[in-house]
Amino acid sequence: MRKLLEFLIGKRHWFLFCFLEIVSCILLFYNQDYHRNLIFGSSNTVVAQISSISGRVRSYLGLRDENKALFEQNGQLQLQVIKLEREIAYMKAHAQTYDSLFVADTVTMPYHFVTAEIVNSNVSSLSNYLTIDKGTKDGVKVDMGVVTTQGIVGIVSVADEHFSVVISVLNPKLLVSCKLLNGNYHGSLVWDGRDPRYAYLDDLPRHAIFKEGDTVVTTGFSTAFPPNVMVGTVAKFEKKRDQNFYSLKIKLATDFSAIKSVRVIQNDFREEREAVEEKARTLITNKTE
Repeated sequence: MRKLLEFLIGKRHWFLFCFLEIVSCILLFYNQDYHRNLIFGSSNTVVAQISSISGRVRSYLGLRDENKALFEQNGQLQLQVIKLEREIAYMKAHAQTYDSLFVADTVTMPYHFVTAEIVNSNVSSLSNYLTIDKGTKDGVKVDMGVVTTQGIVGIVSVADEHFSVVISVLNPKLLVSCKLLNGNYHGSLVWDGRDPRYAYLDDLPRHAIFKEGDTVVTTGFSTAFPPNVMVGTVAKFEKKRDQNFYSLKIKLATDFSAIKSVRVIQNDFREEREAVEEKARTLITNKTE
């Protein structure tokens, strides 16, 4: 307390100066219209600047919800594209029959999306995985395909109640059946563990016709991905040693270092298809024995 009093006494001339400055400003404000208007104008400018900055901050924070809504809307549009492609294929197959007039009633749409956020991801290791914030409680199951607005991402390898782990395309353990959009020649997409921007489409037949820049999409042979989901474009090609197959270098459409949101693909016919295929394999095995 004593030191505080000594400090106040020692600095009393500064306190007196500040007090007099405040009194003079008050007197100047109330007795001079020019200075009063000047202060009001300056304060309004400061308030306007603060309001503008605050508005920009609120607008930026609102972009997250807006982007999420746009991402979900884009997913619905992608589902509609898949449905239209199925209807077109059906119409081509039944072009000469009366049934083609009722395509809307006969073509079903088994695919649905579960939107998820990536909570952990890596692209720098040899075996890359990513973690999403949706699990079995949201309908996510093992072996479901995962995509983004750009293209394929990977396949669910582990699913817990609230989180799931996805094995990325950037993992040599994952093979995805893919094809050239023009020509329907297909092979297996695999990553060589080097550049995260590229993967390789192997086992493409020697008679396949293609060129650099051609689009590569999924075949739909597995239950993980519908047909014609974007994978990437042909960047380079070379023949294998036996000269019977091509190996295409594919520039992946998905930028794995920048993705934040993904869609998990639910296939309503998955269990039925897997069951009938397993039944067929069992019958064939029994016959060969």
